[in-house]
Amino acid sequence: MKRTKLMILAGTALLIAATGAGFAGGIKLGLHGGISIPNLRGKDTDIFSRNFTSRKGPYFGLTADVSLASGFSLAVDLNYTSQGGKRAGMQPITMDLPDGLPIPPGTLLYADFDNETILDYVEVPVFARYTFGGKVRAFLQAGPYAGYLVRAKALTAGRSFLFLDEAGTMPIIVPPATEPLEVDLGAEANVRDSLEKFNIGVAGGAGVLVPLGRGDLVFEARFQLGLTTLQKYPETDGHTETGAIVISLGYVLPFALHK
Repeated sequence: MKRTKLMILAGTALLIAATGAGFAGGIKLGLHGGISIPNLRGKDTDIFSRNFTSRKGPYFGLTADVSLASGFSLAVDLNYTSQGGKRAGMQPITMDLPDGLPIPPGTLLYADFDNETILDYVEVPVFARYTFGGKVRAFLQAGPYAGYLVRAKALTAGRSFLFLDEAGTMPIIVPPATEPLEVDLGAEANVRDSLEKFNIGVAGGAGVLVPLGRGDLVFEARFQLGLTTLQKYPETDGHTETGAIVISLGYVLPFALHK
């Protein structure tokens, strides 16, 4: 319910702001969709956030472009976008171990497995946009964005021995067995409660407007750089930020509004 209310309020605010500003000039409204290629960024010294690679996710939303002056406009979006990243190989893991082991509870363990973190946001970017050209036009844009986390889950897969060190030289052996303990790490976990709900960042990019019918076909590529630490408890869970490249195709229609 809270998620639905947020989307309705954000969409209403987008349309009201765009319509109100549109009385000073022209306005374009449209839809777009495409692919998000995100990654998670962290320090190389942070064992929780390093070695992530890109994943692919959906991206779609509404857009409003409000003319301010010749060639200059304000573009506001309401988007649903998927962030996150993938990590494979030796990495930290926290799990319950059998009783009787001389290992303190909460000890950080390591295992060799696959991990995909999926973070879905409702985002509102606001861009200052410069458009130039003739019949086919191009544009450049940059500005801030704010996002609200609506879904966060971690998908893990693989079987691995458990180790007390990242190098994998200290396997855990449960007596009376003489072989290292091997576990199945296939799981899906909801991790939203451990993450900050809001994410602030900057974005920019470029695109091309191609006339089609009454409106324009819009080809666009943009980058996003999150500035918020995702973890609520970075001292124990790591220090990670988002980042993404987005490629999309959209269509906008012009509306002439006058006082």
